[in-house]
Amino acid sequence: MNASYAVVGGGISGLVAAYRLRVAWPNATITVFDPADRLGGVLRTERIGGQPLDVGAEAFIARRPEVPALLAELGLAGRQIGTTGARPLIYSQRRLHPLPADTLQGIPSQPQALTGLVDDATIAWMRDERSRPFSWRPGADPSVADLVGDRFGEQVVARSVDPLLAGVYAGSAATIGLRSAVPTLAAALDRGARSLTDAVRDALPPPVTGSVFGAVDGGYAVLVDELARRAGIRWAQVAVQHVNRAPRGWELVDDEGQRWHADAAVLAVPAPRLPGLIDAVAPRTAAAARRIAVASAALVALAMPGGTPLPEQSGVLVASGEQRAREEQRNYLRAKAITLSSRKWGQRGNVELVRLSYGRFGDDLARSAGDEDLLSWASQDMATVFGVGVEPVDCHVHRWIDAMPQYGPGHPELVAELRAGLPPTLAVAGCYLDGIGVPACVAAATRAAASLVTSGVAR
Repeated sequence: MNASYAVVGGGISGLVAAYRLRVAWPNATITVFDPADRLGGVLRTERIGGQPLDVGAEAFIARRPEVPALLAELGLAGRQIGTTGARPLIYSQRRLHPLPADTLQGIPSQPQALTGLVDDATIAWMRDERSRPFSWRPGADPSVADLVGDRFGEQVVARSVDPLLAGVYAGSAATIGLRSAVPTLAAALDRGARSLTDAVRDALPPPVTGSVFGAVDGGYAVLVDELARRAGIRWAQVAVQHVNRAPRGWELVDDEGQRWHADAAVLAVPAPRLPGLIDAVAPRTAAAARRIAVASAALVALAMPGGTPLPEQSGVLVASGEQRAREEQRNYLRAKAITLSSRKWGQRGNVELVRLSYGRFGDDLARSAGDEDLLSWASQDMATVFGVGVEPVDCHVHRWIDAMPQYGPGHPELVAELRAGLPPTLAVAGCYLDGIGVPACVAAATRAAASLVTSGVAR
């Protein structure tokens, strides 16, 4: 009798898990449960101004092997593209600044890299850091803000570190643990670095030849479609509400009351959805999942007319506090990041594609703001940052509710606790586990599928 597998969640994590299961057991029955209008989760490609544009995740770290290897395995290696080499800017104190060089998630290796971005007193405080007493406990996991604010100053946190972490997590240095945000820096500190400055210098990666980031020509939909095809899945367009034990394997109950059987299952859903699925069968895992905080974000995609005067940069990251500092003014900035996609990846067609991101951990903007509000803010923000008053020729608004997990201090231990509470034939995958990026999701999904393959499920 062939094995039956259930994959709850049809995002990149669920699809990779399904594909890995198919490779291991060509004759297995694999059902993917996802109520969305299409598969892919936060990998979502729309046509804006006649051109494909990813309105969720848009890039991957090219030096990590998972995505390039997966593309090659699927015969899509030729679809991998790199950036044009354009660099981002930071918007702080109503001005655009170059992104500091030689940093780790914005944590500088030398004070002069932040000249003009922070004040002279902060530069002097950073320059003096190596001479001040420093204490570090190996294995510690403070928030990034606690460590960097203490050693380098609050301006470094707000103007250099927060802009990058907001772009990755829709959070801030105060909500993200050091070991998750910058594991190489934590390792350097564990090895006995005598100051934060020394640790950053020790942890800096060697210079990269070629593009740091990669993307898929035609958008992530190309990868999603090929994964679904190769996995040979049955797509059940319903939401699973509960997972119960069955005499052999598991019973899944969907939102229409239908019951499905599976010998084993991968739960590839966002952290907030996991407890409701498994409270009865894995309470320890459910309790751990409830401790993972999440943020929501909204994305506005614009197709500006070709020739719109935009800088030759990949985008703009916004310093934290910029909104608070300008709340009394008429045109304060609301976006947390702006991607100049046509500058970053190369222009196609006669449009300039732009993505503006809204919403940070702790606010309700992505839920409460209407589409017209978001489009109006995008227009104002384009004028504020670039002096552009041109109307777009096309636009699209998309919301990602509770989609951005916050990797708080102690997150690795929390994830270990979460996995330890799972029965042998249940596995988890998703962006809340080992990293929020696509490469980490591919790795976690591969791990989940491998655990089921070795779990003794009948073939």
